[in-house]
Amino acid sequence: MDSDEIDKDSLQPDGKKKAARAALGALGGAIPFVGGLLSAGAAYWSESEQEDVVNVLRQWVQMLEDELREKGKTIAEVVARVDMHDENVRQRIESPEYQSLLKKVFRNWSSVDTEYKRQRVRNILANAAAAKTSSDDVVRLFLDWVGLYSDFHFEVVGEIYRNPGITRGAIWDNLGRPQVREDSADADLFKLLVRDLSFGSVIRQHRPTDYAGNFLRQQPKRSKPGEAPRTAKSAFDETEPYELTELGKQFVHYAMNEITAKIEFHEE
Repeated sequence: MDSDEIDKDSLQPDGKKKAARAALGALGGAIPFVGGLLSAGAAYWSESEQEDVVNVLRQWVQMLEDELREKGKTIAEVVARVDMHDENVRQRIESPEYQSLLKKVFRNWSSVDTEYKRQRVRNILANAAAAKTSSDDVVRLFLDWVGLYSDFHFEVVGEIYRNPGITRGAIWDNLGRPQVREDSADADLFKLLVRDLSFGSVIRQHRPTDYAGNFLRQQPKRSKPGEAPRTAKSAFDETEPYELTELGKQFVHYAMNEITAKIEFHEE
């Protein structure tokens, strides 16, 4: 092999270099603003660095594609569940108020981090389109709750909904959670969940009311001398009953009651 052939071969980029440049060009043309970044970085990054950049961008693009797919799936499932023959429903879906709900969902989509939450969002949007039991301000609050609370929070809400007046200990047992110490992280977490939901006006301890719905004052329970308990109240207390607030009941109606799909379809 002569020197001319060696020089010629050494100038040819290998397959990896070609692939990196092709990927850079494809990503630059597919994503707004990224093209300018890649053009500026082509002279700054080495070939190996360009490969690293391409790999990172591919992962991010895949993340965006997955998010777009989830949004599209949610919209399709909502449309499949509402009665499009109903003129009121069509007007509701096309209204600026409903479009505002959709925009709120998609702006905060990063908080919809599980399939369970995605289904809760779908149910809220479908119920908000089919009926207006609650105002849109309340529906916005429900969408905030989906992002704020975890799946474990919603398991607790569901258990209280199915068993009004249930105690914390019974909730824990019904959810199939193992017995743990009072000073354990699991006990602290459970107390935190109950406190979150109580402060958020989703649940409350049962309180009697009069005929007008006013809460009655409760007389504090006083222990006789020498009969005061030696330990603090358990995280899994078996005496104080819990119930949903009216907001909590409406949330269950919107988020946990699923409208049956009127159209069956499959992803292509």
